[in-house]
Amino acid sequence: MDLLIVIVLCLLGIFLMVTEIFLIPGSTFVGLAGIASCIAGVYYAFEYLGPTAGMFFLVLSAIAVCVAVVYFIRSKALDSIELRTEIDSTVAGTEVLQIAAGDVGKAVSRLNTMGKVRVNGITMEGKSVNGFIDEGSDIEVVEVSPMQLMVKKCSL
Repeated sequence: MDLLIVIVLCLLGIFLMVTEIFLIPGSTFVGLAGIASCIAGVYYAFEYLGPTAGMFFLVLSAIAVCVAVVYFIRSKALDSIELRTEIDSTVAGTEVLQIAAGDVGKAVSRLNTMGKVRVNGITMEGKSVNGFIDEGSDIEVVEVSPMQLMVKKCSL
């Protein structure tokens, strides 16, 4: 009966540790429960089956955890939960492509170096290259980047 208790505790610990690593990572509780179960099984083996059996189950548990992790990584078990999509878009949409250096627009908000500008009907984040620009002022695009426009006050 003691041998059965040790085997069940060690197998439960191995199962919980593999579950923590691969199925619900980050929960910590399942992994700690697995480690505690393995330690309890090895302790029980040392206490009731003797030091030889205790060392045997200690080494066997460590090897079993390593083998289970390697087997699980190499098997096709993770293919069903693996992310296979690729992100091929950027934060800025294709609207940026409609704006070029030299285009003229208006400041939607006051540019305290940064603010909103509207160029070619597209509202984007703008950065002033030469100081503050008041709301409603005409602006000229100096440089276009995917996230913001570098603008200056237009002198029309």
